[in-house]
Amino acid sequence: MSEKGFEHIKIDWPTKLDEQGEVIREGTVDGNYAVIAINRPDRLNALTEQTVSEISRALRMMEIDGSVRAVVLRGTKDFTKKPAFSAGADLAGAFSPGLKPNVTWHMALAMRIRHRDYDEIEQFSKPLIAAVDGFALGGGCELVLCCDIVIVSDRTKIGLPEINRGIFPANGGVTRMAERIGTNRALRMAMFGEPIDGQTAVDWGLASWIAPAGEEFEKIVHEKAKWFGEAPTTALFVIKKCVKFGTRDVQLGLIMEQMGFGINQVSHDAKEGIMAFNRKVKCPKCGGKGKFEDGTQCDVCKGRRKIKDSPHFKGM
Repeated sequence: MSEKGFEHIKIDWPTKLDEQGEVIREGTVDGNYAVIAINRPDRLNALTEQTVSEISRALRMMEIDGSVRAVVLRGTKDFTKKPAFSAGADLAGAFSPGLKPNVTWHMALAMRIRHRDYDEIEQFSKPLIAAVDGFALGGGCELVLCCDIVIVSDRTKIGLPEINRGIFPANGGVTRMAERIGTNRALRMAMFGEPIDGQTAVDWGLASWIAPAGEEFEKIVHEKAKWFGEAPTTALFVIKKCVKFGTRDVQLGLIMEQMGFGINQVSHDAKEGIMAFNRKVKCPKCGGKGKFEDGTQCDVCKGRRKIKDSPHFKGM
């Protein structure tokens, strides 16, 4: 059993400091972000109620951890069969105790229980990146749809194959997929059960970036997560809520923007961003001289000796 009672996931944390700058948790991630890896390689990271519940519980811990300013959700890199984000629901897994498959409302309740975790994952306050390398099918695909940014490898297959088993994607798959890629494409994926590759996911707007599996994929995942980890967290929080929920009703979304602006403007990062815009610092390339040893003008400050400072966001 891994840290804090997690059996189905593995967590990599960033280093955490106290107010005096002392290390209180030694991290394994180079950046202000955490990584949650679904760790059931022998089952292609198939999802049970426990798996999804553990992901949800881990995110609750990270939501109030100031050292974590973004999260990457992925399948384990240490795969034993084939690479997979998650091949979907573990059909060998049982429903919650007391729920009977032959009782209609019990099955509706089973989905209600699963939706609680998927909804909580979708509503996570900080940026959530799905790093998809390999299969993301069924429930795995539905998990991807709960994330904000999707990065895929060139060996990715994303799909909703439930129809081939006489069922359908009821963990938000139909609704969230239509919201992401449009009604016609969502119907095609759900009704025919055919997976799409990574490039198609990008072309259809389901994913934002694609990279060759391996080093290049890992590099772009790290770059985007690290960028979030150094960005203004409050502004990202407001943007996420407005885009994911405000767009469901335009007038409500506009009101959310107005209220969100008020929330963000009192944040440390908003003040720092404005001050940095008006702040000048010595040019780092020429050392504030405006020119180099050979007399040529500095190509960064253009001879002005100073440049605009970059903001130093604290995620507050």
